Amino acid sequence: MDRGAPVHGTDQRSAQMTHKLEAGGAMPDITLPTVAGDEVSIGGPGERWRMVVVYRGLHCPICKDYTARVEALTGELAELGTDIIFVSGDTPEKAQAFAEEVGLKQPVAHSLSVEQMRRLGLYVSQPRPNETDRPFPEPGVFVVNEQGRAHIIEIANAPFIRPEPALVLRGIRHIRTNDYPIRGTLA
Repeated sequence: MDRGAPVHGTDQRSAQMTHKLEAGGAMPDITLPTVAGDEVSIGGPGERWRMVVVYRGLHCPICKDYTARVEALTGELAELGTDIIFVSGDTPEKAQAFAEEVGLKQPVAHSLSVEQMRRLGLYVSQPRPNETDRPFPEPGVFVVNEQGRAHIIEIANAPFIRPEPALVLRGIRHIRTNDYPIRGTLA
């Protein structure tokens, strides 16, 4: 084995690293179109909290199950002043098909660009055969407070690791009830 040869993908990966989104930092001000024909902003201040769930795309069966379980918590999250926004890099057509297949009623945003994925600190993957036709984000869950700050950040580099939706709900409830601070901010 030639120890001087780069590991597969290393040179490309180092040139395109994502930056780390800081806990408590401003959520990137990204506005995206939705399958309903509206636009949603995942960053910036707002009257309500947002749970932003970035899913891989129509090709991902784990995403379908996960987003359905998050959607099932809509009422409880709403009681805590928290809205849900689902986000992918899919085309409008694929995002519409995903929303219909899963039965999502909360906003489903699409067309997240690779540059926007990187601004969120997400891992980005090249599709394998029969997955999709474009690079896509690996999963991410962000809870954004009314100041537009990232209060909770969970990012994965593969589809198999995601926070349990009921645990996220419990965490939001604890934060909101106890004025629990943003954690992980010590530099």
